[in-house]
Order: sequence, then structure tokens, then C-alpha cells
Amino acid sequence: MSRRTVLSVVAGAVVLAGAGAFALAHAAGPTPPRLTHSIARYSAPDGGRDGSFTFSTEVAASSGVQSLKVLAWPEKSGLAAKRPTAAEMREAESARCTPAGEDTVRCVYTVTVTDADAASFPRGSWHVATLATAADGTTTLDTEAVDFTVG
Repeated sequence: MSRRTVLSVVAGAVVLAGAGAFALAHAAGPTPPRLTHSIARYSAPDGGRDGSFTFSTEVAASSGVQSLKVLAWPEKSGLAAKRPTAAEMREAESARCTPAGEDTVRCVYTVTVTDADAASFPRGSWHVATLATAADGTTTLDTEAVDFTVG
């Protein structure tokens, strides 16, 4: 075969392979949201100053991200036996999300912790549950997205 024919065959194969990969990606349907770089920080009130709980993460979804719901829960609670459901998580508080890329947002949830709050919190390990909802309606529920300790 001539060099020109070989190059044409190779170029055609590359184009067909690319088209096949594109078709497979779209045939698989929408991808559910995924969380990365999740971090939780708890600081107790100290010396008359309030403390805080902050959870941050990046959420990506091919259709865009609609919302992220957040719930912190103690390991030694009723939720340990019966994890939060997606329906229950829809009632949780929302994180504030800002664009961080093409289909990615950076979400932060912060709440003030008073002396009274801290006194009522069970000591020990806590988990953060999240419900991420994409613009196309697909969801991802993670009942233990990240852990932190209340001392």
C-alpha cells in the first residue's frame, strides 16, 4: 500500500474511535454528581467567642450542579443504625456553592457553634451526610462524606 493510503486508513480509524467513544459517553446517560476534596472542621467556643462547624467540598456533574444539602450527625445516635435517606436529606440545610470550573462548583456550609450548642453536642466522632443534586435531577447521597471529631 502507498503511504497516502496507510495515512488515510489510520486517520479514518482515529476518527471512528473518537466517534465511538463520544457515542458511548452519551449512551451511558447523565452522570450523577460526585464530590471531591471534602473537608470538615469543628472548632469549639473558647473564651467567650463562638466556635464554628465548616464543611467544604467540590461537586461536579455533567449537567451542572443544582444544590448540595448538608447534615452533620454524631456517630453515637439513632442515625448510626438508620442512615439519613435522600428524602430526609432534601430537608437539610443547603451549602453555598460558587462556580469552580466548567461543570464544577465549590460548596461551603458554615454554622456558628455557641457555648450552649457545644455543651449539648455528644463528644466523639461525627459524620457529614450530603445530598448533591445535578441540574438534570440526578442525585448522589453520601451518608459519610467525611468525618470529624467533637472533643
